[in-house]
Amino acid sequence: MAGKRTLKRQLNLTQVIMLGTAGTLGSGIFLLSGHAAAVAGPAAIWAVLIAGILSFSIALNYCELATTYPETGGAMTYVREAWGKGLIAFLVGSMDCLSSTFYTALSAVGFAYSVSIFFPALAASAFSIGAVAIFAILLFVILNILGVTKVGNLQVVMGGILLVAFAIYVIAGFTMPNGFNTATLLPDGRWFSSDDTTVNIGIILKTIALIYAMYVGFEVIADDAEEVRNPTKNIPMAIMISLFLIVVVYTLVITVAMGTSRDIAGSETAISDTIRMFLGTPGATIIGIAGMVGSLTSINSSMLSATRESFTLSRDGAWPTFLSRLNKSRVPYFAIIFIGAVSVLVTGIGAVDFLSYITSGGYLFVLLLSNLSMISLRKKYPFIHRPFKVPFFPLTPIVASLVCLIVLRYSEPRALLFMTGILIIFSIYYFARLGLSSWQEEHQRSLNPGRYRILLPIQQDSGMENLIRIGARIANAQSDLSMCLLQVVEPQVADNDETLAALERSRQYTLAKFIRHAVERNVPMYAKTVTNLTPAEGIISELRSDNNVRLLLFKWPASESEQAKFNQTAKALINSDLANMGLLFDRGIDRLENILVPVGGGIHSKFAIQIAASLAKADNGTVDIIRVVDEELDDELYEDQMAYLQEIVMIELGNIPGNISLHIIRGNDPAAAIIEETHQREYDLVVIGSFEGNTHGKHLFGDLVERVRRGTSTSVLVVRQHESAAASWLRRQIRASNPRT
Repeated sequence: MAGKRTLKRQLNLTQVIMLGTAGTLGSGIFLLSGHAAAVAGPAAIWAVLIAGILSFSIALNYCELATTYPETGGAMTYVREAWGKGLIAFLVGSMDCLSSTFYTALSAVGFAYSVSIFFPALAASAFSIGAVAIFAILLFVILNILGVTKVGNLQVVMGGILLVAFAIYVIAGFTMPNGFNTATLLPDGRWFSSDDTTVNIGIILKTIALIYAMYVGFEVIADDAEEVRNPTKNIPMAIMISLFLIVVVYTLVITVAMGTSRDIAGSETAISDTIRMFLGTPGATIIGIAGMVGSLTSINSSMLSATRESFTLSRDGAWPTFLSRLNKSRVPYFAIIFIGAVSVLVTGIGAVDFLSYITSGGYLFVLLLSNLSMISLRKKYPFIHRPFKVPFFPLTPIVASLVCLIVLRYSEPRALLFMTGILIIFSIYYFARLGLSSWQEEHQRSLNPGRYRILLPIQQDSGMENLIRIGARIANAQSDLSMCLLQVVEPQVADNDETLAALERSRQYTLAKFIRHAVERNVPMYAKTVTNLTPAEGIISELRSDNNVRLLLFKWPASESEQAKFNQTAKALINSDLANMGLLFDRGIDRLENILVPVGGGIHSKFAIQIAASLAKADNGTVDIIRVVDEELDDELYEDQMAYLQEIVMIELGNIPGNISLHIIRGNDPAAAIIEETHQREYDLVVIGSFEGNTHGKHLFGDLVERVRRGTSTSVLVVRQHESAAASWLRRQIRASNPRT
């Protein structure tokens, strides 16, 4: 996706299946089997089976959504595409992240209870359970920071252990003495204690509301879609396979548990309690280990999901931007630390059933909006490529939405109240953030109206209208910029009346163009005349007298004699280190709708991104940002280059607007590749950064720039960002130590 900072695709099909299966098979079945039995009795089996079957309608929707938009964020991405980056998308993303965070805490508590099977003294103390849970969270914070590949491999190993343990439990439970017995499951031959069908349906739905967090493996896969290899094929397969395995395992496990003992109601160790009855201590040991492994897989997957959701919220500007910073492994390490810290705090709640209701309620809210967004996206984008199409549309998303609403209706009232309070808090934050941002922008404008300047020195040999047009658009895009038309008059000219008169006529013509474009763009402007020995000294004197000049704009002169003079002026200005500089090679500019920006990664090409974005903003134009890489680059390094390009643009602009697209072009000759790109599409302007280094070479702005401007018929604006000598030296040392940049 060439629109935003991306994560690395490194999870294969097996890893993704285990991410959805093992992560969901984990703590939920161990912790909640006893609580489900307490609510529904033997009918808990039906609740588990019905919940799984109903989940297929939601999972099918996610297959379509996650393959159409295979990027991190899951539900927030779909809602944002359907209804924009408004309050709904913010609430869905935030609740999705919060639900995953609560499930992380729930799983950590489950891990602690599994450990207590081997160390019974732990269960006697809430502090001890909490301490073990916190240790498990911190362990996975470290593993996630080290990289998602390590996490994925670990998930496969843990998932395999878990499936083997459940197979032993189910097979032994159905075949061994003291195992499953129909009389134990149905002592009076009844599934329900009540004869009222409405009451019984309510019991089933309340049980589903309690356990529904156990079925969100497909949501976890969607959240991490940006890190899945071959997402078009692997995501649907992983979602459907993982959900099928989950439904089968849950149904069989809870059937064995309830058919083995009547005393598991309310127990957090129901599975280990029952296996002890037909496999003794060895069986309890196996399930104890499986419980720990299962809880760890749940912590793993839910933390991975929560951190990617917070990464997406940060990347979109909804949450603080530092949460989207990536480390060398392209992992959002600040988001991981943040989610880990919140999970540690949440473990203090401790109540397993309450944590489960909150988690399930949050997920159901998110799933409801996701289902509705799919209906909206089908209408909004009827012709978009959908690698997977949900069958029986629109019946499937409608059924899925109704499932979410019905189950939410039967959730625990305290949990729903808590969730409502969280939604209100998030809404207040959303509007407060918008209000504060608006106030800060307005306050800044009121303090510094037109404080900063774009300086355009008059050049006698060149028509300056297109240069003025560019300056006016840049100033228009940035509300605190004004334009200054500067004329430097040499002393000998000032003493010659005839020459001075000719100069004044030329100045009046240029000034008329200057005023027209400034007024057209509603840009503050003024003209100024100074006297100095040379144009360079006059401009440098002006820059030193007022350090608020943000950009110097020049046009490449038409005559060779003026070009030689300009070279001397430009060298003096570059060496003065006083201001940013732009030079237009003008081949005619009718409009500024399509702009090309080649990016090599240096400071001047990054400045080119800012200039191009301002020009496009003024005229609602588009910008193509390209990066040329070696033709022999393998696919993984090619993907790294795209991620690096996205990272550059994100740093320069804060986000990536919809009118900016990013492209990686293969070619061993960067100049030739850039020229070829200008031939492939009719660009109005190429904005390119100068070379980095001193000005002693044959070409003032570098050989590559010289080749591009001579080889293309498109106008070229070369830009050079001001940088002190010390800063330039330091940056070059850093760059030398990191060749990628």
